[in-house]
Amino acid sequence: MSLFKKIFSTQKKESLDKGLEKTKTNFLSKLSKAVVGKSKVDDDVLDNLEEVLVSSDVGVNTTLKIIDRIEARVSKDKYLGVDELNVILREEIAGLLSETNSGNETEFTVPLVRKPYVIMVVGVNGVGKTTTIGKLAYQFKKQGLKVVLGAADTFRAAAIDQLQVWADRVDVPIIKQNMGSDPASVAFDTLSSALKQNADVVIIDTAGRLHNKVNLMNELTKVKRVMQKVVEGTPDEVLLVLDGSTGQNAFEQAKQFTKATEVTSLAVTKLDGTAKGGVVIGISDQFQIPVKYIGVGEGMDDLQVFNKVEFVDSFFSKKE
Repeated sequence: MSLFKKIFSTQKKESLDKGLEKTKTNFLSKLSKAVVGKSKVDDDVLDNLEEVLVSSDVGVNTTLKIIDRIEARVSKDKYLGVDELNVILREEIAGLLSETNSGNETEFTVPLVRKPYVIMVVGVNGVGKTTTIGKLAYQFKKQGLKVVLGAADTFRAAAIDQLQVWADRVDVPIIKQNMGSDPASVAFDTLSSALKQNADVVIIDTAGRLHNKVNLMNELTKVKRVMQKVVEGTPDEVLLVLDGSTGQNAFEQAKQFTKATEVTSLAVTKLDGTAKGGVVIGISDQFQIPVKYIGVGEGMDDLQVFNKVEFVDSFFSKKE
Protein backbone atom coordinates (compact mmCIF):
# COMPACT_ATOMS: atom_id res chain seq x y z
CA MET A 1 0.00 0.00 0.00
CA SER A 2 1.61 3.26 -1.11
CA LEU A 3 0.62 5.22 1.99
CA PHE A 4 2.91 3.05 4.12
CA LYS A 5 6.15 3.37 2.18
CA LYS A 6 9.49 3.00 3.93
CA ILE A 7 10.72 6.21 5.55
CA PHE A 8 12.98 5.21 8.45
CA SER A 9 16.33 3.44 8.19
CA THR A 10 16.27 -0.30 8.90
CA GLN A 11 17.91 0.20 12.30
CA LYS A 12 15.47 2.92 13.37
CA LYS A 13 12.50 0.90 12.16
CA GLU A 14 13.68 -2.19 14.05
CA SER A 15 13.99 -0.10 17.21
CA LEU A 16 10.44 1.20 16.73
CA ASP A 17 9.07 -2.29 16.05
CA LYS A 18 10.75 -3.62 19.18
CA GLY A 19 9.56 -0.69 21.28
CA LEU A 20 5.94 -1.19 20.24
CA GLU A 21 6.04 -5.00 20.49
CA LYS A 22 3.95 -5.26 23.69
CA THR A 23 1.35 -2.78 22.45
CA LYS A 24 1.10 -4.45 19.05
CA THR A 25 0.87 -8.01 20.42
CA ASN A 26 -1.84 -6.98 22.87
CA PHE A 27 -3.82 -5.03 20.27
CA LEU A 28 -3.65 -7.56 17.43
CA SER A 29 -4.55 -10.39 19.81
CA LYS A 30 -7.69 -8.50 20.90
CA LEU A 31 -8.48 -7.56 17.31
CA SER A 32 -8.32 -11.15 16.09
CA LYS A 33 -10.71 -12.20 18.86
CA ALA A 34 -13.07 -9.36 17.91
CA VAL A 35 -13.55 -10.71 14.38
CA VAL A 36 -13.37 -14.43 15.02
CA GLY A 37 -16.10 -16.30 13.14
CA LYS A 38 -17.06 -13.21 11.13
CA SER A 39 -16.67 -12.70 7.40
CA LYS A 40 -17.81 -9.11 7.11
CA VAL A 41 -17.68 -5.93 9.20
CA ASP A 42 -21.09 -5.72 10.87
CA ASP A 43 -22.49 -4.11 14.04
CA ASP A 44 -21.12 -6.89 16.25
CA VAL A 45 -17.63 -6.46 14.84
CA LEU A 46 -17.81 -2.68 15.30
CA ASP A 47 -18.98 -3.10 18.91
CA ASN A 48 -16.12 -5.50 19.57
CA LEU A 49 -13.68 -3.16 17.84
CA GLU A 50 -14.85 -0.28 20.01
CA GLU A 51 -14.08 -2.35 23.10
CA VAL A 52 -10.64 -3.29 21.73
CA LEU A 53 -9.69 0.34 21.07
CA VAL A 54 -10.90 1.61 24.47
CA SER A 55 -9.12 -1.21 26.32
CA SER A 56 -5.95 -0.40 24.33
CA ASP A 57 -5.91 3.11 25.88
CA VAL A 58 -6.86 4.90 22.67
CA GLY A 59 -9.47 6.76 24.74
CA VAL A 60 -13.27 6.86 24.45
CA ASN A 61 -13.63 10.04 22.35
CA THR A 62 -10.97 9.05 19.84
CA THR A 63 -12.34 5.50 19.66
CA LEU A 64 -15.80 6.84 18.76
CA LYS A 65 -14.27 8.98 15.99
CA ILE A 66 -12.50 5.93 14.54
CA ILE A 67 -15.65 3.79 14.74
CA ASP A 68 -17.69 6.55 13.01
CA ARG A 69 -15.17 6.69 10.18
CA ILE A 70 -15.22 2.93 9.72
CA GLU A 71 -19.05 2.89 9.82
CA ALA A 72 -19.07 5.50 7.06
CA ARG A 73 -16.81 3.30 4.93
CA VAL A 74 -18.94 0.22 5.62
CA SER A 75 -22.12 1.99 4.52
CA LYS A 76 -20.37 3.38 1.45
CA ASP A 77 -18.71 0.13 0.35
CA LYS A 78 -21.75 -2.00 1.34
CA TYR A 79 -19.59 -5.05 1.97
CA LEU A 80 -16.28 -4.98 3.79
CA GLY A 81 -14.62 -8.22 4.77
CA VAL A 82 -12.97 -8.53 8.19
CA ASP A 83 -9.67 -9.27 6.41
CA GLU A 84 -9.75 -5.64 5.21
CA LEU A 85 -10.31 -4.27 8.72
CA ASN A 86 -6.61 -4.14 9.54
CA VAL A 87 -5.89 -1.99 6.48
CA ILE A 88 -8.88 0.29 7.10
CA LEU A 89 -7.86 0.84 10.72
CA ARG A 90 -4.32 1.74 9.66
CA GLU A 91 -5.60 4.29 7.15
CA GLU A 92 -8.14 5.88 9.52
CA ILE A 93 -5.70 6.16 12.45
CA ALA A 94 -3.01 7.67 10.20
CA GLY A 95 -5.65 10.09 8.87
CA LEU A 96 -6.66 11.06 12.39
CA LEU A 97 -3.04 11.77 13.35
CA SER A 98 -2.64 13.88 10.21
CA GLU A 99 -5.34 16.25 11.45
CA THR A 100 -3.16 17.37 14.39
CA ASN A 101 -0.06 17.81 12.22
CA SER A 102 1.42 14.91 14.16
CA GLY A 103 4.13 12.72 12.81
CA ASN A 104 5.29 14.39 9.62
CA GLU A 105 8.97 14.63 10.54
CA THR A 106 11.67 12.05 9.94
CA GLU A 107 14.71 13.75 11.54
CA PHE A 108 15.51 15.82 14.63
CA THR A 109 15.37 19.40 13.39
CA VAL A 110 14.39 22.81 14.71
CA PRO A 111 13.24 25.79 12.63
CA LEU A 112 16.24 28.10 12.89
CA VAL A 113 14.52 31.28 11.79
CA ARG A 114 16.36 32.89 14.66
CA LYS A 115 18.89 31.82 17.25
CA PRO A 116 18.54 30.38 19.75
CA TYR A 117 15.44 28.20 19.33
CA VAL A 118 14.10 27.84 22.87
CA ILE A 119 12.29 24.72 24.12
CA MET A 120 10.72 24.77 27.58
CA VAL A 121 10.11 21.23 28.83
CA VAL A 122 7.27 20.50 31.27
CA GLY A 123 5.88 17.33 32.86
CA VAL A 124 5.50 15.65 36.24
CA ASN A 125 8.43 14.02 38.01
CA GLY A 126 9.16 10.47 36.95
CA VAL A 127 7.89 10.62 33.36
CA GLY A 128 11.38 10.69 31.86
CA LYS A 129 11.55 14.46 31.44
CA THR A 130 15.26 14.93 32.18
CA THR A 131 16.20 11.83 30.18
CA THR A 132 14.20 13.16 27.23
CA ILE A 133 16.05 16.50 27.48
CA GLY A 134 19.41 14.70 27.51
CA LYS A 135 18.52 12.55 24.51
CA LEU A 136 17.17 15.57 22.61
CA ALA A 137 20.42 17.42 23.28
CA TYR A 138 22.32 14.40 21.96
CA GLN A 139 20.20 14.24 18.78
CA PHE A 140 20.42 17.97 18.08
CA LYS A 141 24.18 17.91 18.63
CA LYS A 142 24.43 15.00 16.17
CA GLN A 143 22.78 17.31 13.63
CA GLY A 144 25.62 19.79 14.17
CA LEU A 145 23.60 22.20 16.34
CA LYS A 146 25.06 23.98 19.38
CA VAL A 147 22.91 23.17 22.43
CA VAL A 148 22.70 24.77 25.89
CA LEU A 149 20.73 23.22 28.78
CA GLY A 150 19.05 25.15 31.61
CA ALA A 151 18.40 23.44 34.98
CA ALA A 152 15.31 25.41 36.02
CA ASP A 153 13.83 22.53 38.04
CA THR A 154 15.36 23.91 41.23
CA PHE A 155 12.98 22.20 43.67
CA ARG A 156 14.82 18.90 43.58
CA ALA A 157 18.58 18.64 43.91
CA ALA A 158 18.33 15.32 42.06
CA ALA A 159 16.85 17.08 39.01
CA ILE A 160 19.84 19.44 38.76
CA ASP A 161 22.32 16.60 39.32
CA GLN A 162 20.59 14.36 36.78
CA LEU A 163 20.65 17.08 34.12
CA GLN A 164 24.33 17.67 34.88
CA VAL A 165 25.01 13.96 34.25
CA TRP A 166 23.33 14.25 30.84
CA ALA A 167 25.18 17.48 30.02
CA ASP A 168 28.47 15.71 30.78
CA ARG A 169 27.48 12.63 28.80
CA VAL A 170 26.44 14.58 25.72
CA ASP A 171 29.17 17.20 26.27
CA VAL A 172 26.98 20.30 26.12
CA PRO A 173 27.05 23.32 28.46
CA ILE A 174 24.56 23.53 31.32
CA ILE A 175 23.48 26.63 33.25
CA LYS A 176 22.43 25.95 36.83
CA GLN A 177 22.09 27.50 40.27
CA ASN A 178 21.68 26.07 43.75
CA MET A 179 18.62 24.05 44.75
CA GLY A 180 15.81 26.38 45.81
CA SER A 181 16.90 29.17 43.45
CA ASP A 182 14.31 31.08 41.43
CA PRO A 183 13.60 28.99 38.26
CA ALA A 184 12.99 32.19 36.26
CA SER A 185 16.47 33.41 37.24
CA VAL A 186 18.00 30.18 35.90
CA ALA A 187 16.04 30.57 32.64
CA PHE A 188 17.24 34.18 32.35
CA ASP A 189 20.88 33.16 32.87
CA THR A 190 20.53 30.27 30.41
CA LEU A 191 19.24 32.45 27.58
CA SER A 192 21.79 35.17 28.31
CA SER A 193 24.60 32.60 28.17
CA ALA A 194 23.18 30.99 25.02
CA LEU A 195 23.19 34.36 23.24
CA LYS A 196 26.84 34.93 24.16
CA GLN A 197 27.73 31.43 22.96
CA ASN A 198 25.74 31.88 19.73
CA ALA A 199 23.85 28.68 20.54
CA ASP A 200 21.33 27.18 18.13
CA VAL A 201 19.06 25.44 20.65
CA VAL A 202 18.24 26.04 24.32
CA ILE A 203 16.39 23.38 26.33
CA ILE A 204 15.01 24.48 29.71
CA ASP A 205 13.97 21.92 32.33
CA THR A 206 11.16 22.99 34.70
CA ALA A 207 9.70 21.64 37.95
CA GLY A 208 7.15 18.87 37.62
CA ARG A 209 4.76 19.47 40.48
CA LEU A 210 1.05 19.05 39.91
CA HIS A 211 -0.22 19.28 43.48
CA ASN A 212 -1.07 22.95 43.09
CA LYS A 213 -2.11 23.98 39.58
CA VAL A 214 -2.25 27.68 40.46
CA ASN A 215 1.36 27.68 41.67
CA LEU A 216 2.45 25.68 38.63
CA MET A 217 0.67 28.09 36.28
CA ASN A 218 2.15 31.13 38.01
CA GLU A 219 5.64 29.65 37.99
CA LEU A 220 5.60 28.67 34.31
CA THR A 221 4.13 32.05 33.37
CA LYS A 222 6.89 33.82 35.29
CA VAL A 223 9.61 31.70 33.64
CA LYS A 224 8.20 32.57 30.21
CA ARG A 225 7.90 36.27 31.04
CA VAL A 226 11.49 36.49 32.26
CA MET A 227 12.81 34.60 29.19
CA GLN A 228 11.06 37.12 26.95
CA LYS A 229 13.16 39.89 28.51
CA VAL A 230 16.20 38.21 26.97
CA VAL A 231 14.77 36.89 23.69
CA GLU A 232 11.40 38.26 22.59
CA GLY A 233 8.70 35.69 21.85
CA THR A 234 10.30 32.81 23.73
CA PRO A 235 9.84 29.98 24.38
CA ASP A 236 9.44 28.87 20.79
CA GLU A 237 8.09 25.55 21.96
CA VAL A 238 6.57 24.14 25.17
CA LEU A 239 7.16 20.39 25.14
CA LEU A 240 5.06 18.27 27.51
CA VAL A 241 6.61 14.91 28.40
CA LEU A 242 4.16 12.11 29.25
CA ASP A 243 4.81 8.56 30.45
CA GLY A 244 3.04 6.28 27.95
CA SER A 245 3.05 3.36 30.40
CA THR A 246 0.56 5.18 32.65
CA GLY A 247 -2.19 4.93 30.02
CA GLN A 248 -5.23 6.95 31.01
CA ASN A 249 -3.25 8.80 33.70
CA ALA A 250 -1.26 10.39 30.88
CA PHE A 251 -4.54 11.88 29.59
CA GLU A 252 -5.12 13.46 33.01
CA GLN A 253 -1.59 14.91 33.12
CA ALA A 254 -2.05 16.34 29.63
CA LYS A 255 -5.32 17.92 30.75
CA GLN A 256 -3.72 19.56 33.81
CA PHE A 257 -0.67 20.89 31.98
CA THR A 258 -2.65 22.24 29.02
CA LYS A 259 -4.69 24.21 31.57
CA ALA A 260 -1.54 25.49 33.31
CA THR A 261 0.38 26.59 30.22
CA GLU A 262 0.19 26.67 26.43
CA VAL A 263 1.63 23.29 25.43
CA THR A 264 2.68 23.18 21.77
CA SER A 265 4.14 19.67 21.39
CA LEU A 266 4.25 16.29 23.14
CA ALA A 267 6.81 13.60 23.86
CA VAL A 268 5.47 10.20 24.96
CA THR A 269 8.06 8.06 26.74
CA LYS A 270 8.48 4.47 28.01
CA LEU A 271 6.43 2.87 25.23
CA ASP A 272 8.79 -0.12 25.16
CA GLY A 273 7.74 -1.30 28.63
CA THR A 274 3.99 -1.18 28.14
CA ALA A 275 1.04 -2.48 26.13
CA LYS A 276 -0.58 0.98 26.35
CA GLY A 277 0.99 2.54 23.25
CA GLY A 278 -2.48 3.35 21.91
CA VAL A 279 -2.40 6.33 24.26
CA VAL A 280 -0.25 8.16 21.66
CA ILE A 281 -3.20 8.13 19.23
CA GLY A 282 -5.76 9.27 21.79
CA ILE A 283 -3.72 12.06 23.37
CA SER A 284 -2.72 13.49 19.98
CA ASP A 285 -6.35 13.52 18.83
CA GLN A 286 -8.02 14.65 22.05
CA PHE A 287 -5.75 17.60 22.78
CA GLN A 288 -5.02 18.51 19.15
CA ILE A 289 -1.36 18.92 20.05
CA PRO A 290 1.23 17.26 17.80
CA VAL A 291 3.19 14.33 19.19
CA LYS A 292 6.77 15.17 18.27
CA TYR A 293 8.86 12.48 19.96
CA ILE A 294 8.38 8.98 21.36
CA GLY A 295 10.61 6.96 23.67
CA VAL A 296 10.93 3.31 22.63
CA GLY A 297 13.91 2.14 24.71
CA GLU A 298 16.78 2.99 27.05
CA GLY A 299 19.44 3.78 24.44
CA MET A 300 20.49 7.26 23.31
CA ASP A 301 18.95 6.63 19.89
CA ASP A 302 15.73 5.21 21.33
CA LEU A 303 14.13 8.63 21.55
CA GLN A 304 12.67 8.88 18.07
CA VAL A 305 11.02 11.56 16.02
CA PHE A 306 7.36 10.53 15.87
CA ASN A 307 6.39 9.66 12.32
CA LYS A 308 2.74 8.66 11.94
CA VAL A 309 3.30 6.44 8.91
CA GLU A 310 6.05 4.41 10.56
CA PHE A 311 4.24 4.34 13.93
CA VAL A 312 0.97 3.03 12.48
CA ASP A 313 2.86 0.56 10.29
CA SER A 314 4.72 -0.82 13.34
CA PHE A 315 1.51 -0.79 15.37
CA PHE A 316 -0.20 -3.09 12.87
CA SER A 317 2.67 -5.08 11.39
CA LYS A 318 2.56 -8.84 11.80
CA LYS A 319 5.67 -10.95 12.12
CA GLU A 320 6.64 -12.76 8.98
